[in-house]
Amino acid sequence: MDPMNRIEQALSCAIEQSLAVAVAQAQEPGCPPRLAAAIRYSVFPGGARIRPRLTLAVACACGEDNPEIAESAAAAIELLHCASLVHDDLPCFDDAPTRRGKPSVHRAFGERLAVLAGDALIVLAFQTLARGCGAAPRRLGPLMNIIGRAVGMPSGIVAGQAWECESHVALAEYQRAKTGALFGAATMAGAEAAGHESLPWRKLGERLGEAFQVADDIRDVCSTEAELGKPIGQDKRLGRPNSVAHLGVTAAVAHLDRLIAEAVDSIPACSGAAGLKAVIQMEAQRFLPSELAQRAA
Repeated sequence: MDPMNRIEQALSCAIEQSLAVAVAQAQEPGCPPRLAAAIRYSVFPGGARIRPRLTLAVACACGEDNPEIAESAAAAIELLHCASLVHDDLPCFDDAPTRRGKPSVHRAFGERLAVLAGDALIVLAFQTLARGCGAAPRRLGPLMNIIGRAVGMPSGIVAGQAWECESHVALAEYQRAKTGALFGAATMAGAEAAGHESLPWRKLGERLGEAFQVADDIRDVCSTEAELGKPIGQDKRLGRPNSVAHLGVTAAVAHLDRLIAEAVDSIPACSGAAGLKAVIQMEAQRFLPSELAQRAA
């Protein structure tokens, strides 16, 4: 099955299981309808799904022996990413009116339901991972640690958001926490899901995450709201660290290229290394489309 289809199916299954009107044996009450709608709205339609696609690509390169484990890890990572976007857009942070070309969750459903939807997605991510590891429970603990570390403290998504509340932060440290951590978890989880040692895969994900953030910084300065599906100029408006502001456009593009090269060079030895290298290079081209790179230059 195509990776995107695997991801969408895993996400849909995870959400619909959690939103079932009644549990067959316990006859639990259904989810409040507007919360259920907000949760679905937060996840579908999705963006590029780059993080879960990385998880599946690494698992495949390592010769995955149980696709359900890799799919549950990929879905968990995407659910956590979606939760972070819901919270990131809230009035107390970015107060973003749009996301993925439509009203942000708090604009569509109100701030209270947006907070609750984001919280529910975090819990659902770990429930999904636990269900998917039923056939190989020994892999659940390491996967929980990998993914949990990428979300919490001291250097996960939560820390990345918290750095925005400090008076000073180093750009690289901010980017590693806010973006690199979950990318690192994506590649490590793919290896772990396939029964391989995960630590050697951390650098690949972290470099790709930093590259993705640099590209996002460039798009924030040089793109348009129509192209991005969200407001531009947010970093400058909110006084946040930005690669273009720190390095200049030309140097930021060069830094992006270096990070991608380092990511490709860091791919550990595995049976599918050549195919994975091709996938990574193709994905990296989407970070900053050539026409936008030329416009930035």
